[in-house]
Amino acid sequence: MSDQPLETLTAEAERALRSAKTLAELDALRIRYLGKRGLFTQQLKRLGKLPPEERPVFGKRINEARTRFEALLRSRRAELEEEELERRLLQERVDVTLPGRKFALPAALHPITRTLLRISRLFRSVGFEVVSGPEIEDDYHNFEALNIPADHPARAMHDTFYLKLPDSEGRFGAGSRRWPNHLKLPDSEGSSPNAPQLLLRTHTSPVQIRVMERREPPFRVIAPGRVYRRDDDPTHSPMFHQVEGFLVDREVSFADLKGLLDQFLQQFFERKTQVRFRPSYFPFTEPSAEVDIGCVICDGTGCRVCGQTGWLEVMGCGMIHPKVFHSVGIDPERYRGFAFGLGVERLAMLRYRIADIRRFFENDLRFLGQFR
Repeated sequence: MSDQPLETLTAEAERALRSAKTLAELDALRIRYLGKRGLFTQQLKRLGKLPPEERPVFGKRINEARTRFEALLRSRRAELEEEELERRLLQERVDVTLPGRKFALPAALHPITRTLLRISRLFRSVGFEVVSGPEIEDDYHNFEALNIPADHPARAMHDTFYLKLPDSEGRFGAGSRRWPNHLKLPDSEGSSPNAPQLLLRTHTSPVQIRVMERREPPFRVIAPGRVYRRDDDPTHSPMFHQVEGFLVDREVSFADLKGLLDQFLQQFFERKTQVRFRPSYFPFTEPSAEVDIGCVICDGTGCRVCGQTGWLEVMGCGMIHPKVFHSVGIDPERYRGFAFGLGVERLAMLRYRIADIRRFFENDLRFLGQFR
């Protein structure tokens, strides 16, 4: 406990404040005089030794001294902060008359954009139209119209991003975003049994349905765009790009589909590429196939990328299922068609030999500068 007279302690504290040169010194003084074991706090402990009639007067004097010290502390802190700011401004000032620095990397298209443009250009060259569609879809166009039944694994919550239904005024909860115009508004509070389920589209195939609903055959269309699935690892992203393509006419065969995709892959990779079709299953095509190419990394000899098989899967395809035609009012006895879907990131990774899909979304200028 300090037995130093209060007047002496107060004068000493004020001199110390005025002589402090840095904010760190000021903080040390604050702790020394106002902390739990500070000198002013110790003065309060002297009250117990005083006669009862003297305690109120002495307590008032201590409080006044503390209040004066705190005011001087705030004032000195403001002075030191202003001095520090002036010092930093002088040290960090920029001479605006100096010539600017040249940016080392000129602008360049993102590899995904380059790949999308390349795919679109190749299909346009053989008469395909490029069509876009909404990214917020309803259950009918994303699943049911494509012959994906309610118990299909693609509908599981772990795969699809489902969204909340809006209220009766078409609003999503507390936000101001409205129910998209291309979707039918539920009858009441989103509780109608016929209300559409809102989701982020899991593929661009719903564009196929929307085009066939509005137009009459023949069709020759590709639909590039973003799609969303619950996935995130070096070879998958929760948001990625896909191109859906389809052709509908009176005389269409699986041989037409094979010839188109074979020539597309040869042109896309700009090299002689082996192509094979393996039987597969998709709800919206029958028959269906997976398309593989000879590994572009090892030329089919086997490597880590192709799992030592010499082959890489690049897309799925097949003849449009009659039930899909029925859902859009097209007679499958008069028309036939094929459809295919490919992942843009997958093709970009193979074309530019990129091992991790996440590199596309990191916005690293050093990475993007390679594609000038």
